[in-house]
Amino acid sequence: MNKKFLIAWIVLFVAWFIGSFIVHGVLLSADYMHLTSLFRAERDQQKYFPWMIVAHVMLSGALVWIYARGVESKPWLAQGVRFGIAVAFLTTVPTYIIYFAVQPMPGEVVVKQIVFDGILTVVLGAIVAWLYRGAPARP
Repeated sequence: MNKKFLIAWIVLFVAWFIGSFIVHGVLLSADYMHLTSLFRAERDQQKYFPWMIVAHVMLSGALVWIYARGVESKPWLAQGVRFGIAVAFLTTVPTYIIYFAVQPMPGEVVVKQIVFDGILTVVLGAIVAWLYRGAPARP
């Protein structure tokens, strides 16, 4: 673990946390308000907020670690976008499809979750690629 990795981890944590708030706390908030049987009450959610922080620390650290292990000597933006798309298809898309299959989530909400979180994941891929631009490619 080096300084670049730690800085990227912190930057990605902040970006992911803010991005998730924008996606779920702003863009999807009205949709979630109609699904009271699927989500905790807002007051109850606050007890579990530390777990959101833990999850975002893990997500951001893993994303940076995977990117740092596979960075290539290619243009950083295209590489970051490709990486973000791959991560979205590995995590975001199948996760929401699985949730849709096992809980009564409206299809239009699932589509919004996939689109918004997919965009966020691509943006995060671009951010980590920008942070690692000019890094030597791994052999």
